[in-house]
Amino acid sequence: MMEVPNSGTVYSGHELGRSLESSSGKAFGRKARLSFYNRAFKIACIASAVFVCLILFSILLLMGRTGVLTFETVSLKTFFFSTDWVPENEQYGAFVFIFGTVALTLLTMVISVPLSVIIAVFLSEMTPSWLKNALRPVLDLLVGIPSVVYGFLGMTVLIPMLRSLTGTNLGDGILAAGIVLTIMVLPTISRITDDSIVAVPKKYRDASYALGSTRFQTIIRVVIPAAKSGIMYAVILGMARAIGETMAVVMVIGNTPQLADALFKPTSVLTSNIVMQIPNVPFDSTWNYALYMMGFILLVISLIMIVAVRLLQGKGVKS
Repeated sequence: MMEVPNSGTVYSGHELGRSLESSSGKAFGRKARLSFYNRAFKIACIASAVFVCLILFSILLLMGRTGVLTFETVSLKTFFFSTDWVPENEQYGAFVFIFGTVALTLLTMVISVPLSVIIAVFLSEMTPSWLKNALRPVLDLLVGIPSVVYGFLGMTVLIPMLRSLTGTNLGDGILAAGIVLTIMVLPTISRITDDSIVAVPKKYRDASYALGSTRFQTIIRVVIPAAKSGIMYAVILGMARAIGETMAVVMVIGNTPQLADALFKPTSVLTSNIVMQIPNVPFDSTWNYALYMMGFILLVISLIMIVAVRLLQGKGVKS
């Protein structure tokens, strides 16, 4: 007979052996189940990642292979540098849309980035806590508003306002689209910039004040340079949304294949041209292939921006 310490129970040798064997069996069974669950979870995660990558590469392959067929009948020079887009006459010059996309994006960034940085500095450095807690959720809500709502307001409110200010019958164009996109990307850039400024260590500010700097000097020369990686991250995300936006742009830009050489001149961009023309295009045609190539160009631009964001993520401020 044997007494198990701290239990007060007496077991025979045979009973104690069976008890220990049962306990070790349960422990082994639990360990085996946990090992199985861990392996299954790891396999599921890897399979999900591979599935996402396959979808991405499949889209790129489909868009690229179909788009390349454009150059069987259209030269690279004509497609990328010609301003003549008349598919009915077999003219497929996409320079108008590429130029419009770049110009619209640059105009949006020129307007939105300074405003976003000012809003972020105001929120993070100058407002009391109760006002921060009220304004930050408002910016978060603005991010979630559907783009068609912005486009509808731009079409019904902004364009008539521009017409009355200029005294002309033209209000749609690259300026109207730039203002609408500015309102759309402003919350995104502001909130990310705000978080980047808040992440700057307090010791940076204290050291600046100790050297006799004013609040304005501290913000301009210390805080903003220290948060520049996060600000660039916000700007790139804002650019990605501006380039890929469709419905809001379609409703205010005019959708005319002509070069945007004036702010109030109706024009078109890659996204708006695709969405306006793709429903009526025969699938096996150069016209359709050219639209696919435009979509492929947008995908490549988006991938470049994603890579830039990933490169900037590891360059944040360290405390």
